[in-house]
Amino acid sequence: MIPPFDPFERLPRALHPLAQAPSGPGWNHAELADLLPQAADLRPAAVLVALIDRADGPRVLLTRRTEALRHHAGQISFPGGSIDPGDADPIAAALREADEEVGLGRGLSVPLGYLDPFVTITGFHVFPVVATVSRDYVPRLDPTEVAEAIEVPLGFLLDPGNVHELEVDWQGRRRSLLEYRYQGHRIWGATAAMLVNFRRRLEQAT
Repeated sequence: MIPPFDPFERLPRALHPLAQAPSGPGWNHAELADLLPQAADLRPAAVLVALIDRADGPRVLLTRRTEALRHHAGQISFPGGSIDPGDADPIAAALREADEEVGLGRGLSVPLGYLDPFVTITGFHVFPVVATVSRDYVPRLDPTEVAEAIEVPLGFLLDPGNVHELEVDWQGRRRSLLEYRYQGHRIWGATAAMLVNFRRRLEQAT
């Protein structure tokens, strides 16, 4: 489905500016507060929401993580990981991780801004960085971390009819999870939630 607006025209108004990473505990913090360590113990991380300029329309780059990883093994996620001491900021971390995981060299991407911060039940405080990517990009995977690169049409992810809310019992409470299904892949949890945050910020950027 083609969204009823031009997402690229709205991006400058929808994103937090590059100059300063957004502050705050994470837009979903209240939902997970009973599961999280103290704020000081959350590990800073960054992911890259890469919008690839393909000939048939923009696509979002996702990865299927290998089963051997310590966190989120086998799940669909954005390229990304922990912010290292040598990273100048979350943008540098997201670009470094994307290069390491899927061979997305810095010359092929242009960072545009941030989505809202997000916290995970595994104790990460995540900064999602949105960037455009040249159609010349060809994924080159690190097989120790990434089993598969998946390019999902942006229009599919911006269609509210393609995301479903699930209710689960977890740690003594009824909780909501978000999920997309695309060509046999289950995109759920933190990745789905960040994609919905992306859509909502675009919708509100009138």
